Amino acid sequence: MVSRPTVGSYPGDKYVEAAVARVHGKAAALADPPSGSGLKPVMGEPGLPGIGKTLSFMRRGPELTLEQYDKFGAVSWTTILGMKVVTVVGPDACQAVLVNKEKKFSQNGWEWFIGPFFKRGLMLLDGDEHHYHRRIMQEAFTRPRLESYLHQLVGIIDERVPEWPADEAFELYPALKELTLEIATAVFMGASKDSTDEETRRQVATAFVDCVRAGLSMVRFPVPGLRWHKGLQGRKVLEDYFRTRIPAKRASDDEDLFAALCHIETDEGHSFTDEDVVSHMIFLVMAAHDTSTITATAVSYFLAKHPEWQERCREESRAYGDTSIDLSGTEKLESLDLVFQEAMRLVTPVPGMARRAIQDTEICGHFVPAGTMVSVGSWASHLLPDLWAAADDFDPSRFDEPRREDKQHRYASMPFGGGVHKCIGMHFGRAEVKALLHRILLTYRIEVPDDYEVRWDMTSLPWPADGLPVVLRPLDPAPSSVVE
Repeated sequence: MVSRPTVGSYPGDKYVEAAVARVHGKAAALADPPSGSGLKPVMGEPGLPGIGKTLSFMRRGPELTLEQYDKFGAVSWTTILGMKVVTVVGPDACQAVLVNKEKKFSQNGWEWFIGPFFKRGLMLLDGDEHHYHRRIMQEAFTRPRLESYLHQLVGIIDERVPEWPADEAFELYPALKELTLEIATAVFMGASKDSTDEETRRQVATAFVDCVRAGLSMVRFPVPGLRWHKGLQGRKVLEDYFRTRIPAKRASDDEDLFAALCHIETDEGHSFTDEDVVSHMIFLVMAAHDTSTITATAVSYFLAKHPEWQERCREESRAYGDTSIDLSGTEKLESLDLVFQEAMRLVTPVPGMARRAIQDTEICGHFVPAGTMVSVGSWASHLLPDLWAAADDFDPSRFDEPRREDKQHRYASMPFGGGVHKCIGMHFGRAEVKALLHRILLTYRIEVPDDYEVRWDMTSLPWPADGLPVVLRPLDPAPSSVVE
């Protein structure tokens, strides 16, 4: 048996958990259901005074959520960052919130976490406004545009990956983060590494990191030096960066995403204002950069831990050939796609999705009052033993025919979310990660010690706390022919 990768475990955690259990472990109802409604109350535990279970959540992530599921079922509550949060786990409960048929859940849930830093991003919009913006943005993610983006990023990948050090200890996560940021800078922002001064690149990169990390800040007002303040400063840097470059982009014939957002217009004549472009660019670059880094890191880790799958994927890449891969080429890498899906199940890049109930409502027969923050526990749902066979094991074949465990329920697998807010860039992200791993597999053999287990830090999005140390063993070049 291969257990799932460890989610943050720190000295002293067991004592904190024991204190929570002794002092605030008693189950309580979130709110009493209306008389005669027939609804059940949402049960849960508050955790420690003030902070609730914030520290446990940051350190243990889906493990804590699964404990709540075992105690209270698919709908439960606890206190995170001083606020009562209802968490839903399992495909039925997640579908009820994500599909949102009666429009009783708002994206305002994200606003509380990341609104000041990613305001007006597509993920934070609701209703007709969201539909309007998404319809325009879809023009930037057509297949011809995806092919153009991939052509640009493959050139960067093919140049940078062979430069990595071989036959020595090498932290893969920072290298992947630097590479995916360079890709986002070039393909999304139209600023290549050679054309942008190092100081500007550093400022932009730092600003994105600060904005992401601010969302789970314990101190949620601008104290200089702390996360919230850094996030607000980062937002200003990014706004200035994009706003000053919009006139040149509108006048250009560039093929990057920034130019696309400046140029696109629907058949009805709808287009984005300058402020729309700024907000969407900040959100999209963050989303593409961070999620791609996490997924590429997880895929690399599991391939290193399972050399039989690494070799199987490498043989498919060799069959394709050593020429630059295109969009249709990434779609031919079927074994790598299975690993991609399994890696996103075991390490879901966005562990949960935030919503807020805007009316009194119910989830799977449980009463949820208006104003309640709701978290869709996608990562925890991907680890449910009653949904996935040997749920803790790495087993990409579960996504292959005839098993297709992901098809037993429409919301069994939801790493890209669901409903009208399903990730608009999911096809780009899949192609980017597969193109990156294709080049790595043709260049190196990824190795880690047999007893090595990565620990995923959960203080923002999951990332390997030790940087994922690997050894890259150089390989002979693959044949140059391409599979038709």
